Formats: sequence, structure tokens, C-alpha cells
Amino acid sequence: MPRSLLFLLIFAITQSTPLFGQERGRVGISKVVIDAGHGGKDPGTVAAGGRVKEKEITLSVALKLGEMISNSYPHIEVIYTRKSDIYLMLDKRSEIANKSRADLFISIHVNGARSTAASGTESFVMGSDKSRSNLEVTMLENSVILLEGDDYKSRYNGFNPNDPESYIIFSLLQNAHMEQSLHFASFIQQELSKGPIIENRGVKQAPFLVLWKTGMPSVLVELGFITNQRDLKILNDKRAHTKFARQIFQAFQSYHSHYYKEEREMEKPPTPLSQEREIYTIQILSLSRSLPGNSKEFKGLGGIYLLKKDALHKFVVGKFSTLNEAKEQQREIRKQFPDAFIIKIKERQLQRLTN
Repeated sequence: MPRSLLFLLIFAITQSTPLFGQERGRVGISKVVIDAGHGGKDPGTVAAGGRVKEKEITLSVALKLGEMISNSYPHIEVIYTRKSDIYLMLDKRSEIANKSRADLFISIHVNGARSTAASGTESFVMGSDKSRSNLEVTMLENSVILLEGDDYKSRYNGFNPNDPESYIIFSLLQNAHMEQSLHFASFIQQELSKGPIIENRGVKQAPFLVLWKTGMPSVLVELGFITNQRDLKILNDKRAHTKFARQIFQAFQSYHSHYYKEEREMEKPPTPLSQEREIYTIQILSLSRSLPGNSKEFKGLGGIYLLKKDALHKFVVGKFSTLNEAKEQQREIRKQFPDAFIIKIKERQLQRLTN
């Protein structure tokens, strides 16, 4: 293994949780960061002939989306990584989200592929996927760091966007917010599949650098393929930009309603013990695989339980009868897991981990 990859491996292991975690006292949303992909000297994907550029489409959709959120939810602060045609390094985008302590990160992009037949919309959350098509998209988006100068390897801990081996490291990265990210991505794809670009390529996991260090639920949206003539015609239509923004906004409304409802439900007292017992617990990690109770990933914490949901393995700490008890323990746990958050579930759903 090359020395730079070895360094990245060590870095991934030691930084298995997000580097920046916002302190959340509630599940509700108060700040949203909207990231218009590319910009300035980085045009993103470009249509044949150079007339249509990804950076212009993403900015148009991002500004329309932000306006829709602000108009309907005046109490939610909308923050843009860029509002004009400027160039931003990838880590600067996640830094903006983390420093603002945002509750949601939405990165908007347009796809491109060697095959002009490729068409459709898709949404990505942080994760590892070895499929050839996902790797092609990921390498294309991550290659923008080559524009950041000769020191890009030091900025991204030895990562090489053109080396498939670098992407193996991302399978070690954890995302405490994977479930929320997947929920939001699913809502987005439900809306986008209504057209004008009908082909729904689904929700996927991939190691995008722009999602790597975001300490909140994060989704990267690909609106269509600029390399496909049918998609290009739609992507170059300003009216379609408004529709894309409206669809992502409607997905945001669904996501907001889902977690706002969850927040209100959490404030209700648990069901009496004579009925099926409901408890509060603290989620620290969410992975696509299981771990033993003595795993180093838990940093010495005891009382770890597994909550299995679909393909996700959610790891939680403790069982609490009241929300206040859970909040007291949450403050201690956040010293080791800054993004730990409280959930309310039925006790029978938990499975005690064995060593």
C-alpha cells in the first residue's frame, strides 16, 4: 500500500466520526446549507460544444430552492456556500456547513458519463459502493480537488481522486446521520421521479469528498446527465430549474414534517409499563454492518445496544425512562461522540451486543 494511502487509512480510523459536530438540543431544523456544485474556474460537467455548464445550472436551482425554503419557513436560516460564480474548494463547503452548525446540507450537481445513453436523476449519501457506475460519478465529482493546487494531497490526507484504491478507505468512515440522510435522499428521489427527467436511478452511497466531513445529515443530488441529449434539453431550460427546486423543496417539506413530528412525539411521556414499554436511548453510530460490543469504535463505552432497521445497524447507548435522564447522559456521551442524539423506541427493538 502506498505511503499516502497508509496515512489516509490511519486518518480514517482515528476520525471515524464527523470532525465537526453541531450541538443539537432538538430534532427540528433551524439552519440549512445549500451548496451549488462547482463554480468559477471549475465549470463542472460541460455539454458538447461548451455552451451549457454544470456550475450555471446548479447555482440557478440552489438560489430558487433557498428562496422557497425562506418564504415558507421564515424561522429557518438558509445559508449558501456560494451565491455567485465563484470557485470554492470542496473542504471549504463542508467547513461552511459545520461552522454554521447547520441541521441539513444539500449539495446540487449535474451528472456526466462516457456513455451518452446514461440518463436520469440520483441522490447520494456518504458511504462506500464498489459499483463501476457509482465510482465513475464519484471520481468525476472528486476530481475538482486537482484544481486546488499542488498541496491538495496534504489538504485531503493523501487522497488521490483518480486512484480507485483511495476509495477503499472510505468504507471505514462512519456517519452518525446516515439514517436521516437516507430518508431525505429518498424523499428527493420520490419527487424528482415525477419528471421532467423521468428516469429514477435511486438513492446510493458513495465516497464524495464534499460529504466527507459534514457533521449533519447530508445529500448530494444529481439532477440529470448533461452528456445525454434528452436530459440536456431539460437541464438547459430555466423553467425546469424552477421545477427541480420545487421538487427538492417538497422533499424538504416531507423531511421537515417527519422529524418535526418525531420531535413532538419525543416530548410525550413514555407508554406506561403495563403496556409495551417505550424508552429513550442515545444513538452514536449508524453503519451498514454490525460490530461486537467490545469494538474500538465504541471508545470504551459500555451498555451498547443494536437497533437493526432495514440495511442499517444503529448503535445506541443506555435505556432511559424519561427524556431528561437521556439528556443528562447525552451530555457525557457527546464528549466522545459529538453528534450523539436521542431517539425514542420500543424497548423490545433493542438487542444487547456481545463481545
